[in-house]
Amino acid sequence: MSVQGIDFSTLTLRDALDLAILIEDEAQERYQEFAHQMELHHTPEAAAFFRFMASNEAKHGAQLSERRTQLFGAAPRTVTRAMLWDVEAPDYDRARAFMTPREAMQAALQSEQKAHAFFVAALPQVTDPEAKALFAELREEEVEHQELVTKELAKLPPEPAGSPDDFADEPTGQ
Repeated sequence: MSVQGIDFSTLTLRDALDLAILIEDEAQERYQEFAHQMELHHTPEAAAFFRFMASNEAKHGAQLSERRTQLFGAAPRTVTRAMLWDVEAPDYDRARAFMTPREAMQAALQSEQKAHAFFVAALPQVTDPEAKALFAELREEEVEHQELVTKELAKLPPEPAGSPDDFADEPTGQ
């Protein structure tokens, strides 16, 4: 996770909203990529969960965008996507062929924990009261998202004894 070129001490509410929207967009796109990968690997349950997470990120991003538009209209962004990387998006190395729903949910849980840690770390640096309140709100929403994923994990049956990697074909010479 990284953010470059953002001075949290000068972050305005508009900038904070823009950053939050970009974080949601990045996570949504990554979940969509993972869903597509899982479909290619014939693991529909993991793909369905990643689509569910992409939908959640899209809804949250739309809510934040609506809020931004109500407050600031079409004012230009000063925060760009190039300034952030993997704040909430699941790590690329978490996707695996033959991924189980449990592994998909664990990847999502790690992402929600990562986003929570981002807001916890950023909050002390934010000085604008409105931006600080937004970051505190987002920090708490990440806790709610962790609880959502944890509840979904609890509904799953135990994993089978073997590992999906046990069924992967070894590379062969051509």
